[in-house]
Amino acid sequence: MKNIDKFDFTNKKVITRVDFNVPLNDDFEITDDTRIRAAIPTIRKVLNSGGSVILMSHLGRPKNGPEHKFSLQHLVPELSKQLGVNVQFADDCIGDQAAEKAGNLKAGQVLLLENLRFYKEETKGDEEFAKKLASLADVYINDAFGTAHRAHASTAIIAKFFPENKMFGYVMNNELININKVVKEGKKPVTAILGGAKVSGKIEIINNLIDKVDNLLIGGGMMFTFIVALGGEVGNSLVEDDLIETAKEAMKKAEENNVCFHIPTDAVIADKFDNDANQKFCNSHEIPKGWMGLDIGPETGQVFRDIIESSETILWNGPMGVFEMDNFAQGTIEVAHAIADATKNGAFSLIGGGDSVAAINKFKLQDDVSYVSTGGGAMLEFIEGKTLPGVAAIEE
Repeated sequence: MKNIDKFDFTNKKVITRVDFNVPLNDDFEITDDTRIRAAIPTIRKVLNSGGSVILMSHLGRPKNGPEHKFSLQHLVPELSKQLGVNVQFADDCIGDQAAEKAGNLKAGQVLLLENLRFYKEETKGDEEFAKKLASLADVYINDAFGTAHRAHASTAIIAKFFPENKMFGYVMNNELININKVVKEGKKPVTAILGGAKVSGKIEIINNLIDKVDNLLIGGGMMFTFIVALGGEVGNSLVEDDLIETAKEAMKKAEENNVCFHIPTDAVIADKFDNDANQKFCNSHEIPKGWMGLDIGPETGQVFRDIIESSETILWNGPMGVFEMDNFAQGTIEVAHAIADATKNGAFSLIGGGDSVAAINKFKLQDDVSYVSTGGGAMLEFIEGKTLPGVAAIEE
């Protein structure tokens, strides 16, 4: 595996897998350019080192071939502006025009290929499709951590056509370094805060973290499955009945490993799933019928804050409640500010997963934490201990 900082890109054409799956409004304007901004340093590195860049990405989930709303052409003006170069566009990712434009590319120039997922071969990991993409360039860089957990043609299969000239970009490098700061190198005490709706999406993470952390703080809808496992009453709250035994096993495993497993003791409950519903505070193990828990309560919020602020390493994945509704956002706000305060005092904090990132951005605290991961699913699978195809393809 080559290193982007040490490689000589002079007169090399570099095909780079980026994650430009950005949100667009009805006028096809980018409403959040985070992923584009993240890729700029890698692109600039190649250009400044005498190479040219061929960018490939997916956008959205097109069903059957090309769809105008999913065209990457919508990104060209913003990308040109951020790079300070006139980005060229090929109306296909393979075929004659892509080959011609790639062939004519000069050092310092950038070509953006059309949406990879206009071809089903991309998500199927088709080798022939990957070979056509590879034929456009001399070097392959994978800088799309958000898709690293997929064995797609452009993220994993293409790498075999560049046995000597393949490497990670800065986004991939930074993601792996920062996740490993928690998973492999975490300075104690290490605290993981896990929220979100369901235990089913987090149980593998919980099991893999138990021998790596000192504290596990559970919030969100998933907390009620644990509360039922402890014999509590949760009214109409979200419960995954088929995972109650799994929850018991996780808590037992945590106890055996001397991990402090914190289940909320109080909750904000409501009589319906609505921001304007009647609401009150309640013991989280004694929620009456007809009511549901939609956030952690103030007592739990203070306990969580104290633990977070005394931690040296912090991982946060998943909100504490339905933070999209202002009346049930306080627990998530409390946790976010506690993480920011701990970071200010020297802790390392990693925020990952779509809703946690959305929350930290909503509360404008993204610059007050150590690292915000760009790849929700990929980050979670990496923490679960799974091999990511996009990572393995570069490292092998």
